[in-house]
Amino acid sequence: MSPLENHILPKLGHIPVSEITQIEIRNTIAPIWHTKADTARKAVNRLGIVLKHAAALDLDVDLQATEKARALLGKSRHKPTNIPSMDWQNVPEFYASLNDGGVTHLALRLLILTGLRSAPVRFASLEQFEQDVWTIPGELMKGKRGKTPDFRVPLSTEAMATIEAAKKLSRDGYLFPSVRKGVISDATMSAYMRRNGLTARPHGFRATFRNWAEEVAGATEMVAETSLAHVVGGSVQRAYRTTDVLEKRRALMQRWADHLSGQTGSIARLLAQ
Repeated sequence: MSPLENHILPKLGHIPVSEITQIEIRNTIAPIWHTKADTARKAVNRLGIVLKHAAALDLDVDLQATEKARALLGKSRHKPTNIPSMDWQNVPEFYASLNDGGVTHLALRLLILTGLRSAPVRFASLEQFEQDVWTIPGELMKGKRGKTPDFRVPLSTEAMATIEAAKKLSRDGYLFPSVRKGVISDATMSAYMRRNGLTARPHGFRATFRNWAEEVAGATEMVAETSLAHVVGGSVQRAYRTTDVLEKRRALMQRWADHLSGQTGSIARLLAQ
């Protein structure tokens, strides 16, 4: 709902749906069309869904209004930039610095160890873990709502030690609770890295891991991409594939953990001190 609430409803929410034309849509979206391309695209798409629903209710709407508005807006001049990442050679030093045993440090460690996006880490709960496998509900994974399957993550020994340390700080079943209620925010880990003068951001560790997996570990595309929960191959290939290469991913993630922890940075050693 946020694209509608933030960019559509403030300007068009008071207008009868039958009076919304491509002109109103163009004027509403124009301020972000060239600066926030992805947000603008989502806002127009969501508005299109609203118009289709209105048509299904037999209201007089122009179902082509959003496409006409896109034509009026023209091609977006926005140039996407990659999220800053850290060279894989430098990650062990940063990983070792996450040593205060607090929620933010432990969440960052688990995020780096697993190559996951922030949402599955932030909303990690005790019932998702069974021995050395972390099963993440589909609703926490990136993908179409209701159509994204659960994702299994093989846990290295370092990841399991990190989870055990986090359990001592858990609240309401969540491993990484916020100070007040719920879980840590999406900005918590990014803010920590920014305060420490780093240009890299948490999401960038996914690219870091991918580069290491190819340059150092020599992982196949199937194993490396599946480790990042990316879709691999065409629809026919996926239809015949019945494995998530869990054991091959386990070996890869253990090598990654060994690279990160070395002799001084492991959570197990820190907890023993």
